[in-house]
Amino acid sequence: MKKKVLVLGSNSGGLISALTIKARLHGDVEVTVVSPSEDFLFRPSLILVPFGLRSAADITFKVEPTFTGHGIHFVHEAALSIDPDAKTVVTQSGDLLFDYLIIATGCKNDFDAVPGLGPDGNAYTFTTIEDAIKAGEGWRHFLEDPGDIVIAAAQGAACPGAAYEFVLNTAYQLRKAGLSKSVKLTFVTSEPSLEHSRLRGLSRSESIFKKLFGREAVASFVNSAIEYVDEGNVRTVEGTDLPFKYAMVIPPFQGQDVAKNTCLADDHGYVNVRPSYQTDKFDDIYSVGIGAAVTVPYSPSIPVGIQKSGFPTEIMARRAARNIVSQIKGEFVSAEREFGNTADVDVLDAGDNGVILLADRMFPPRKHGVLIPGPQAHLMKLGYEKYFMWKSRNGYVRLP
Repeated sequence: MKKKVLVLGSNSGGLISALTIKARLHGDVEVTVVSPSEDFLFRPSLILVPFGLRSAADITFKVEPTFTGHGIHFVHEAALSIDPDAKTVVTQSGDLLFDYLIIATGCKNDFDAVPGLGPDGNAYTFTTIEDAIKAGEGWRHFLEDPGDIVIAAAQGAACPGAAYEFVLNTAYQLRKAGLSKSVKLTFVTSEPSLEHSRLRGLSRSESIFKKLFGREAVASFVNSAIEYVDEGNVRTVEGTDLPFKYAMVIPPFQGQDVAKNTCLADDHGYVNVRPSYQTDKFDDIYSVGIGAAVTVPYSPSIPVGIQKSGFPTEIMARRAARNIVSQIKGEFVSAEREFGNTADVDVLDAGDNGVILLADRMFPPRKHGVLIPGPQAHLMKLGYEKYFMWKSRNGYVRLP
């Protein structure tokens, strides 16, 4: 009898793992993907949506044709609960059995962590396409009546790199609008220095960002947490008030409820995994992407999130898929490596500038690592968007 592989989530982690397993085993396996969203979203380009540089149509595509075209069944429903012992997932229309499960449900915003945030809060965010579109409406109103701007990665925010990209893209847009000299632009981060967590320990990382921020006259507050966001004001825990006409805050994340409400997850809803991306308690259940809990080699005084989207998610998905294929074939699980020991590739877009990161490990100590600043980073990011969307839409996930 064919083994049944069930994948929860249809974005990068779910799409890559599902297509990889099917491509390796063909008709010898049944693969089903369950997702409440029928759209794939290229999340790295969400930073461009508020400025009108990307629309939803530019960075999304329907996933069902991709899956069905490769022999994968797609269920457009939310997964409501997981029973690991019974190997069952409950959806809106019934139960689905599995032999192997991959949880790639991502995360959700934890707006409650900072008073004043939320869909009807006092600051925008861009972590979903809906949030980014709403932030774009606010940006257009801002241009009609400009004032000071505050951009922040709140304590525990799991994608601090996106906050750096957004503040530098904001600075670029202000220059284009002739507002850079009249608008005060402030950046707040819980990180202990002006370099997002994936760059820590790399030569010149802090000096590069200080130079980028200095060029754009961005005032920065590091090692700082947000106490609350009022209408027109961000208050830090140190008691500093930062008035604004426009504010963008990346909140902390937590795992989706379907994962959080199981014995598999930690207090934040992230699924505890081994270096194989098997869950701690079950050999036949995996988790990949933002929703997987990873070990951090440092403990800052203020919580700092770890960026797991993009390249790290691809690596996790491929590794999990390879291990499930091995298990189905009756072989040993061999694709094992701690998250921190995985090579890293990242591109930070800064409008007309940016930084390319290449390193042999996610976290220090590293043997090799380089940062390459310059306008080529911006062009590389745009090119990668086109390539990744094409690759994913057509199911060519075995390409680099």
